[in-house]
Amino acid sequence: MVDKRTDRRNFLLQAGLAGVASVVPAVPAASAAVGTAAANPAAKPAADTYHSLGPDEAAFIEALVNVMCPADELSPSGVDCGLAIYIDRQLAGPYGKGDGRYQRGPYRHGKPQLGLQLPLTPEQFCKAGIAAVDAACVRDRGAPFAALKNAEADAVLSDIAGGRVTDERLPLASWFDDIVYPLFIEACFADPMYGGNRNAVFWKMIGYPGLPANHALDMVRYRGKPYPGAGSPKSIGDFS
Repeated sequence: MVDKRTDRRNFLLQAGLAGVASVVPAVPAASAAVGTAAANPAAKPAADTYHSLGPDEAAFIEALVNVMCPADELSPSGVDCGLAIYIDRQLAGPYGKGDGRYQRGPYRHGKPQLGLQLPLTPEQFCKAGIAAVDAACVRDRGAPFAALKNAEADAVLSDIAGGRVTDERLPLASWFDDIVYPLFIEACFADPMYGGNRNAVFWKMIGYPGLPANHALDMVRYRGKPYPGAGSPKSIGDFS
């Protein structure tokens, strides 16, 4: 949802440099459904099938990632970068199922820093939000989110994030801030073996060389200087 292409590069650069160190180690909790793509991360993920999202939900997420990451000279579209596949795999895996989350209630309204206070797993929350946003789009714009033009869809996301599109049953601003946006950023900068960041396109954009465990000495040698291997970042799968 960034208007200018230069702003988009700066946005991704800032998000990547701030978050890639924490995002990448956290990804191994991803779904076991990674399957053959984990064994062969350099290849396009097997069949690009969805393990959690239904057809309408997949169309919604594909439209969303294409709006948030449009195809231009900086990168392919969000779908072609594998962002929808990454999000689906996370929803289908332990994260999406609420593994490690306390789900027995009571569910009281709490401070934002306490995290989600809902009787829903992240997968359930994501899907309920998709249905609620689609219903709002049909009501207000005459078509589901996936059928909207990019400018309209972008305006919908901005209105959701700004609290201007609401739902009586779900906190849609929280749906975007706590589920959709974090998954989008992770999808951009996670190791390609987990489905997103296909061909390490976002790592190349910010000059990130890949698997950090291999670069302890390089961090000393190339501190403050461009790393010569940044054009071909290394995935975890390259060393398995």
